Amino acid sequence: MPRRTRPPKRETPPDARYDNRLVGAFINRLMVGGKKSTAERIMYDAFDTIEQRLKRPAVEVFEQAMRNVMPLVEVKPRRVGGSTYQVPVEVRPDRRVALGMRWIIGVSRKRSGKGMSSKLAGELMDAANGQGATVRKREETHRMADANKAFAHYRW
Repeated sequence: MPRRTRPPKRETPPDARYDNRLVGAFINRLMVGGKKSTAERIMYDAFDTIEQRLKRPAVEVFEQAMRNVMPLVEVKPRRVGGSTYQVPVEVRPDRRVALGMRWIIGVSRKRSGKGMSSKLAGELMDAANGQGATVRKREETHRMADANKAFAHYRW
């Protein structure tokens, strides 16, 4: 990491079908072993499944799911005087998006079902409806931050 200036953030190019940067970034995060075409196929199959089931544009469902999953606050460990406190801090917007994507993909991979596209579609639909494991994870993160509100004065 450079000492003087922070390197500029690279813009993720939008995806081919929907021309959406968030979808493009999600496909990149979904990709395993450099297999982008496989990741795109999984994502677009999941979107097709969502559109068939919900009769709504899949990108809207995806964006709603991301909004419902992204955390606003999290806890970070802070060492003060020999003891470690969990200090609640606000999440930066870029980290918020990254955490939301990571949680959705991780939960989708662990979900039972046949094929990654169907698991991803199910998790995105659940998250858009405000339920599912990723929304529970966000609620748990918020609860931890709320429980440790007393240590907020240790924020740096």
